[in-house]
Amino acid sequence: MSDNSAVQQGAPAASSLPKIYQKNSRLTVLFFVFSLVLGIAFAGVNLFNDVTDAGAVYTSYVPFLLLGLALLIALGFEFVNGFHDTANAVATVIYTHSLSPMVAVVWSGFFNFLGVLLSSGVVAFGIISLLPVELILQAGTGNGFAMVYALLFSAIIWNLGTWWLGLPASSSHTLIGSIIGVGVANALIHGRTGTSGVDWGQAIKVGYALLLSPVIGFACAALLLLALKALVKNRQLYTAPKGDAPPPLWIRGLLILTCTGVSFAHGSNDGQKGMGLIMLILVGTMPIAYALNRSMPPDQIPRVAALAEVTKNDLLRQFPARSQTPAREVLTGYVRTSELTPDVVPALAQLTGAIGDQIRQYGSVDKIPAQAVSNTRNDMYLASETIKHLKSEKLLQIAAGSQRNLDALKGELDSATRFIPFWVKVVVAIALGLGTMVGWRRIVVTVGEKIGKSHLTYAQGASAELVAMTTIGAADAFGLPVSTTHVLSSGIAGTMAANRSGLQMSTLRNLLMAWVLTLPVSILLSAVLYWIFTHI
Repeated sequence: MSDNSAVQQGAPAASSLPKIYQKNSRLTVLFFVFSLVLGIAFAGVNLFNDVTDAGAVYTSYVPFLLLGLALLIALGFEFVNGFHDTANAVATVIYTHSLSPMVAVVWSGFFNFLGVLLSSGVVAFGIISLLPVELILQAGTGNGFAMVYALLFSAIIWNLGTWWLGLPASSSHTLIGSIIGVGVANALIHGRTGTSGVDWGQAIKVGYALLLSPVIGFACAALLLLALKALVKNRQLYTAPKGDAPPPLWIRGLLILTCTGVSFAHGSNDGQKGMGLIMLILVGTMPIAYALNRSMPPDQIPRVAALAEVTKNDLLRQFPARSQTPAREVLTGYVRTSELTPDVVPALAQLTGAIGDQIRQYGSVDKIPAQAVSNTRNDMYLASETIKHLKSEKLLQIAAGSQRNLDALKGELDSATRFIPFWVKVVVAIALGLGTMVGWRRIVVTVGEKIGKSHLTYAQGASAELVAMTTIGAADAFGLPVSTTHVLSSGIAGTMAANRSGLQMSTLRNLLMAWVLTLPVSILLSAVLYWIFTHI
C-alpha cells in the first residue's frame, strides 16, 4: 500500500534508482591505497628538500612532529571535504544513469584534482585574512598552533556529524564559522570585546557570498529550466530515466559536461581552503623554508627595495612622524580595530623603509638569515594588510602618485608572502580527489532522492549543475568562498519547484536547519577548542 502511494505521488520508482551500494572493486581499492601512499611520500620528499635547500639546522624533532601532525589533520580536513561534497557533482549523473556510481565518483575525483592544481590561490588568502592579525604573525607560537588545531578539529567534527546524518552542509560555512570562533575567543582571552577579534569587513563580504549563493542557485536553476522548456522542445529532455537505461547520447554528454564543470569548480574553490591552512602551518613550523617565497628572482629584490624607499619618503613628506610608538605595534592595532589614528601612515612609512633596508642588506631572499626570516615576513604581511585597509579610508587623502606606489608595493609584498608551493597543491589535490571516492553515498541519496517528490529529469539535473558550475566559477574569480552544497541542493529544489514536481519539506527543513546551525555551532566549537588548546 505504501509503495503504491509513493509511486502515485511521483516518488522515484525503485526500478529507476541507481545501484548506489555496490561493493568497490579490488582495482579501485588498490588505486586508492597507491595514490594515498604516493601523496604522502611526495609531500615528505618535497618537505625534506625544501628544508635542506633552505639550510635549516634543527636540534630537535619536535617541530617536525608538530608539522607532520598538523599537515595530516589539514589534509584530513580536505579529505572529509571531498567525500562530504562529492554528492553535489555526481548525484545528477548517477540518478539520470549518465554514469555508473563508481565511474562518476572517480571522474569527479579526477576533475577535483585538476581544479585544485590549476587554482589561483586568491580564495586561500581571502580565508586567511579573516583571522586575527596577531595570530597570523605568531603562527609558530603556541597560540598559533592552538588556532590551527581549533580550526581544523571544529571543521572536521561538524562535517563528519552532518555527513553521518546525510545532511548536505557547507564546508565553507563551517570553516568561516571556525575562523570567527577563534577570533572571538582570542579577543576575549586578551580582555578585549569579542567583536574586535575578526576582520568584520571581510567576514561580511564572505557572509554575503554564502548567504546569496543558495538563493542564486534556487532562482537561476528554476529560470534556466523554464527557459529550456520554452526554447528546446525535445520531450526526451524533460523525462525521468526509465529503468537503468542511460539517456540519449546528447543529453548524457550534457550531463557529464556539467558534472565535470562542477567537480573542477569545486576543486578550484574548496581546495584553496586547505592550502591556506597548510601555508599557515608551514610558515609557523618551518619559517626559514616557507615564510618567504624563495623562488623570487634576485633581480626583483633591488626594485622592491627602491620602491619601498620611495614610498617611505613620499608618505613621510605628507604625514610627518609624531609618535615614538613602534611601527609594528601601531599597525597591528590599526589592522585589528580599523581605527585610523594620525600615527598609522607615518608608522607604515617607517615599516616600509625598514623592509627596504632589510632586503637591500641581504640582496636576495635566499640570503636572509634564519633568525630574521620570520620578522621580515611579518613586516611584509603587516604592511600589505595596512595598505589594503587604508584603501577603504575615504577621509584619508594620499597623493595619487603615493597611492600608485603603495599599490605596486603591496603587489610585490604579496608575491613574497602569499605563495603556495606546487607540492602543496598536489597533496591537497590528492586528498580532495581521494576524498570523493569515500563515504559519498549518504549525501548522494539525500540529493538524488529526498529533495523532490519525483525523480530528477535530465533537464533538471543539467540546469542545477550548470548554475552551480557558473556560480562557483564566478566566486572563484572574485576570490570568494561559496558553498557547492548550498548552490547545488538549492538548484535542484528550484528545478523541482519550477517543474511543479513537489518538494519533500522534511528534507528542506533539515537542510535549512543545517544551514542555520552550521555558523553558530562551528563558532562555539572552535572557540571552546581554541581556549582548551591554549591551556595545553
